[in-house]
Amino acid sequence: MKPFAPILAALGIVFVSAAGAPAQSPVAPATQSADALPTEDFVRMVAIGDMFEIQSSKMAVDKARDETVKRFARMMIEAHQKTSAELKSTVEAAQIKAQIPSTLDQAHKLKLDQLRSAAGDRFDATYGAMQVEAHQQAITVFENYARAGADAKLKEWAEATLPTLKQHLEEASKLRREAQPSRS
Repeated sequence: MKPFAPILAALGIVFVSAAGAPAQSPVAPATQSADALPTEDFVRMVAIGDMFEIQSSKMAVDKARDETVKRFARMMIEAHQKTSAELKSTVEAAQIKAQIPSTLDQAHKLKLDQLRSAAGDRFDATYGAMQVEAHQQAITVFENYARAGADAKLKEWAEATLPTLKQHLEEASKLRREAQPSRS
């Protein structure tokens, strides 16, 4: 199994062959280290993560009970729209041959469904927990690519984005602690 498979599994990403059966993970180019996340996978993961952040946060602006959650959600929408634009421009400028997806994968669609079905304090707590998980996963993916990715411009961007992701994780962790549903 490829060393990056645990990262893919943590993000709920499964490669599927044309026949619908799980496929082998793509082979990393010879110029990459053996433990590097392939550029195409990094681009796809970041794009899907940003889409999930934006969509779940738009839902939180509408459904959250706590104003702190709504404020955090607005910040996430703005931040992830920015990283989406930066990803696209970096991919184009570096002429990276990677497809930027325009829809969520199944795992993230299921998370949005879970959020849709939550209400009140339960929504706030679920959103907070999902934000912590999403940012932990994003940090892992960005650190991997910044350390061992194949494209220099994308590595530089990943490295430059990490402090913001870590700040978001810290704020999401605080939000999760504060948004625990009452047990009364």
